Amino acid sequence: MIVEVGHYALVLAFALSLVLSVIPIWGVVARDGVLMGTARPVALVMAALVAVSFVALTAAYVTSDFSVVNVVQNSHSAKPLVYKISGVWSNHEGSMLLWVLILAVFAAAVAVRGSGMPQRLLAGVLGAQGAVAAAFLAFILVTSNPFARLSPAPFEGQGLNPLLQDPGLAIHPPLLYLGYVGFSIAFSFAVGALIEGRIDAVWARFVRPWTLVAWIFLTLGISMGSYWAYYELGWGGWWFWDPVENASLMPWLAGTALLHSTVVMEKRDALKVWTILLSILTFSLSLIGTFLVRSGVLTSVHAFATDPTRGTFILAILIIFIGGSLALFAWRAPMLRQGGIFAPVSREGALVLNNLFLAASCATVFVGTLYPLALEAVTGWLDPANPAKISVGAPFFNLTFLPLAIPLLLAVPFGQSLAWKRGDLLGVAQRLVTAGVLAVLVTVAVLAVTWGGPVAAPLGIGLGAWLILGSLTEIVTRSRPAGGFFASGNLGKALSRAAGLPRSAWGTALAHAGIGLTVIGIAATAWGVERIVTMKPGETVDLGGYQVRLDGVAPRNGPDYRETVARLVVLDGSKVLGTLEPGKRIFAARNMPTSEAGLLTVGLGQVYASVAEIESDGRAGLRLYWKPLVLLIWLGSVVMALGGGLSLLDRRVRLGAPVRSRAPAAVPAE
Repeated sequence: MIVEVGHYALVLAFALSLVLSVIPIWGVVARDGVLMGTARPVALVMAALVAVSFVALTAAYVTSDFSVVNVVQNSHSAKPLVYKISGVWSNHEGSMLLWVLILAVFAAAVAVRGSGMPQRLLAGVLGAQGAVAAAFLAFILVTSNPFARLSPAPFEGQGLNPLLQDPGLAIHPPLLYLGYVGFSIAFSFAVGALIEGRIDAVWARFVRPWTLVAWIFLTLGISMGSYWAYYELGWGGWWFWDPVENASLMPWLAGTALLHSTVVMEKRDALKVWTILLSILTFSLSLIGTFLVRSGVLTSVHAFATDPTRGTFILAILIIFIGGSLALFAWRAPMLRQGGIFAPVSREGALVLNNLFLAASCATVFVGTLYPLALEAVTGWLDPANPAKISVGAPFFNLTFLPLAIPLLLAVPFGQSLAWKRGDLLGVAQRLVTAGVLAVLVTVAVLAVTWGGPVAAPLGIGLGAWLILGSLTEIVTRSRPAGGFFASGNLGKALSRAAGLPRSAWGTALAHAGIGLTVIGIAATAWGVERIVTMKPGETVDLGGYQVRLDGVAPRNGPDYRETVARLVVLDGSKVLGTLEPGKRIFAARNMPTSEAGLLTVGLGQVYASVAEIESDGRAGLRLYWKPLVLLIWLGSVVMALGGGLSLLDRRVRLGAPVRSRAPAAVPAE
């Protein structure tokens, strides 16, 4: 019965999404307060109905209701409870339901938090959210019904894809979707502003917290996915420039640019047209990522859909929303009045430069990701028997992305330290001298210690140090009391000033320092050591200054799998640092083998081991790695997200934007 309740709740949510997408927008055009007032309650009820539907599907998984096709295809009664729950979104139908749930929850959050917003803007935002929800609810009900029944019901399910039966994959999709779908709020704010014909600094003040929330979750989602691929797939890498990876990187780059442009707009009432365009493009890239993963055009562990009907439906959604919003932008944007002005050398100017580099970086990833797919589609249409297939991998992205990213990172401390409206570049350079000198010394020291090794890696370490020290310089400069830090009693004053700085200042410094940590972690991968060996029990091999000994091979049983593990001991001379147990698993439900890597953390580095094969005489074919400082890659992402969280807690963000009494810059209503 609960399955039918979930299905009917989804149908009712679709009906309400149609109401939400029509009535409030009609009210905005007609300036009818009653019609606009329907937006908030309808958004709340729609979110509640989608939540009921999601809970119903989760209950079907938890109780192993094998009369539901989706549960049969993706669950098994022997699965641990946590994987039964994560199995809800580890398939196409359930993941799309989670996508719509997050969309509806964001709409409800705007409805709850929107009491201080102008009624016309709020109605336009919720109306746009309702339109997106209606499209994806229709997609689920028509092509991807998660509540379809099966009769007669089988006694047992087929189980979840073993690669997805992992704690990382229980966390990764919700985080990623919170980022993807969170940018829909910025998109809806842009559409609402264009419909209303009003955009100003108050608009930017409202949209920035939602953009920041989405950016935080997308940062964590990408980081979690990268770490999962690193330890679960057994190949020892953390980024492969795979199209699915790029599908999440593109909205992150555009979202980062959007986050910075909203700051300029809030401070100077400038960059209006560009900020609106970025709001549309960021969510459009999220939609493109959804299309790539869910349409079947990619073959990937992430790509669940193979039905071409689904791909066609999502493509139609893309055309409607991306094309429609850009057409609305082309019509209304020229009517927007220009805002405040600022000198090229200023914090605003630095943020514009930041936007240009980020947009160009995003464009290179976009071209490298979609060009092979477009080429195959066009040539396949012209000659179905011989479509052209090319592969665009790391060499292309390294040659196009890195030359844009490095100058941007070098400029970050300068932009952070410049004054608003008109800055003093020479004065900023003088304040950053200490950070620059220390970064150069770090580079020289690392180069001397690793002489004969990779040359670019020490430069990367120096760049990371420059970002960290440059970020701290801004905090130190703003906390410096008259007379310096070491005058009597001044240290306490400095600490008091630092504590009194706006949380957004600390958040900015922390986020930029997090980028520096990630850069250091990436650079240090150049010193990694790899050994591919076949070992007998008792045999020892050297690995990056440590020794790895194979103690033996043994079978082991899990809840729904059989496993053969190789027990490895890691030594530093005669000192035992720890043990590793990489293995090969066979999941009975799908009779599918997987490799499970073994990890031992030593400081900020890791000893990594994966099993290639285990022979009958007890010998094991192993792939062994020593990865110095590799944890900084993901630690830096966490620090970036913490910086975003601190900025979100800033008093100005928590209080929201005041409603101005004077008429803001607007275009005539039509």
